[in-house]
This record gives sequence, C-alpha cells and structure tokens, in this order.
Amino acid sequence: MAGSQFGKIFHISTFGESHGKALGVVVDGCPAGLSLSEEDIQEMLERRRPGKNLKMTQRKEGDKVEILSGIFDGKTTGTPIAMVVWNEDQRSKDYGGIAHAFRPGHGDYGFFAKYGFRDYRGGGRSSGRETIARVAAGAIAKKMLLELGVSVRAKVIELAGISLTEDRQKAELLAEQKILSLREQGDSAGGVVECLVEGLPAGIGEPVFDKLDASLAKAVMSIGAVKSVEIGDGIEVSKSLGSENNDAFFLMEEKDYESEEKERDAAGKDSCPHSLLEGTTSFEGKLKKGSNHSGGILGGMSDGSTIRIRAGFKPTPSISKPQQTVNEAGEEITIAIKGRHDPTVVERANVVVEAMTALTVLDAMLENLSARLEYVKRAYRR
Repeated sequence: MAGSQFGKIFHISTFGESHGKALGVVVDGCPAGLSLSEEDIQEMLERRRPGKNLKMTQRKEGDKVEILSGIFDGKTTGTPIAMVVWNEDQRSKDYGGIAHAFRPGHGDYGFFAKYGFRDYRGGGRSSGRETIARVAAGAIAKKMLLELGVSVRAKVIELAGISLTEDRQKAELLAEQKILSLREQGDSAGGVVECLVEGLPAGIGEPVFDKLDASLAKAVMSIGAVKSVEIGDGIEVSKSLGSENNDAFFLMEEKDYESEEKERDAAGKDSCPHSLLEGTTSFEGKLKKGSNHSGGILGGMSDGSTIRIRAGFKPTPSISKPQQTVNEAGEEITIAIKGRHDPTVVERANVVVEAMTALTVLDAMLENLSARLEYVKRAYRR
C-alpha cells in the first residue's frame, strides 16, 4: 500500500498491523553522531503504552523497542535506523463475530472499497496501535531537536467536553469520572491536545505548497483519530478584525536580550544554538511579538515565537453499545463490538501529536539548510 512514508530528508517508513507479529519503522536521513539508545525511544513509548489505568484499553503490551540497525557504540551511524516492537497480547477471536461487518466510525468500508480485502482484526493497519512506529521515530526527532535548542511538548487541554486549562486537578478528576462512567455505559469520548514548539528560529518552512503550518496540519491530521487541526487562534481568527488579529512586532531591550542569553548559559546551552542559520540582520534573535494569534507561523514560515497547535480527537469508534451497520453481503445488521478498547484515546495520543510535530519540524529545519548560499558555505567551510 502507498502512504506509509513521511518526510523528505528525515524520512520514515512504517509497517505492521494491530494483530500482526510486530510494528516497526525505518528512519533514514538521521545525521551520524547523535547519541541514541533503546531507553531514549522507550521513554516516549511508555507514554502511549496501553493498560496503565481503567481509562485505557486493558490490552497488556510491553511495547519494548528493539533497535536493529543504524547505531554503533551508542551513536547513530548515518545509515537507516530500523526499529521493531513485537505484539504480545493479541486476542483476534474477539473480532470473529464482526469479521464481515463494516464497523461504524472505522476505516473498514474504505479498506474494503479500495482493496477488496481487509484485515478485520482490530482494524489492521488503521488501528491506533500503528502509532507505535510514529512515536519511535518521533523520539529520535525530538532528541535531535533538543541538540538544536528546540523543544516539542504536548498536553491534553480538553477531555470528554471538560476543559483542563483552569484548576487542572479538579477538572481532571471530573473528566476521569465521566470517562469511567462512559466506559460502564459502553460508550466513549474525545478531546483536544495542544502542542507547543519552542526555540525554533524564524524562517523555517517553505513558502507556497510546503508551508510549515500546512505540513504540520497534514502530519497531525494523519493521526487516525484526529478530525481537526488548528494553528494559533485557529477558526477564531475568522471572527476577528485585522487590527485585532495582527501581532505587533517590537525589539527586545538589550537588558532583556542579555537576560535570555544568561539563562541559556546557566542551562548549559550554546548561546546561539542556530549559528548555521543566523541571518545578517542586526536584530537577529531580538525581534519579538506583542501577541501570538498566528501561532508562531507567518507566510508559511516560523516567526521565532512559540508554535501552538491544537488537535481535536473524535471519540473512540469501538464501543460496545449496539450499532446499526451493513455487512459485506449487503445485509443490514446490528453489532455490539467486543474486545479491549480505550474509552478515550486522547490521553495516550498526546505523545503521538508530539512525535508527528517533531518529525515535521526537524525535516523542515534540515531542508532549510539549503535556503541560502551562506548556510551551505558555513556547512562546508574548511
């Protein structure tokens, strides 16, 4: 099948199904010399691993990653990095009763219409378990970005219709109670994940068809349960006036700029982590915005401020309530889905948003190295 590859320079190709032997990814384009271990990958995989509480599927998977190639003496070699996670707790018999039914809210009918054949066990390639490969690759991208002074972090800001942005502890308790109640009813809920990219220099992203916001939207929208993506103020800007939506630019005072430099030094970071990407302007790194309605992207390129992305997740379509559908024989039937399913995917999906964002941003940064002759000269200066 087409469509299992992502990225131009930092390129990944994923494989595997929910109830197959394993899931995996091959990462190509990672520069040599990056310190990397299975523990680095495992840390992110733990955040999406199932069975950790009652709000998640009770499928018990260790999700232990094995790095098969591309690493020697703890560093990347510049060759393809192959990683695999073996499935351990498949229970395919749970799907026997709906093997020929098109489950509402799933990709079953699309796969059948396209290929004339499909893997009905847990959705096969369209299962949320497919995201293991994305997260494994994203862990490498995140580590590489940290070397460049860029951080990517995501969190759930709305769950089951309950906002978590104020009095988070109380809101999380209410959301948990609602999710557990929905689980008992055989139902499910969605939510919203917000992802922030900080430390990205201005000018990253390609104008016109490969705009950074367009690339991010495609990357995040490719996650199976995502139904909406917003950058900055998103749909709300349609209600604003130009005078309200435009973010004013200003220059930082010298003392504030020096304070930021000292903070970087205290944190043990290079004073200028993007030296290769430095421009020729006298105010490089000192230009700031009074607001950030744009979400850190203007004209399809980063503007140096925090990039803010929000992803809207639909409720888990696998529910045990009876549902009307049609089978492959063209008969109308009623089904009740069995198996172990998340009453919400949102809590495990925030790390997937992080991964896809990191993959997109790193790929754009690597592509940007050819934007100016001076960048190329600096890279090959002898």
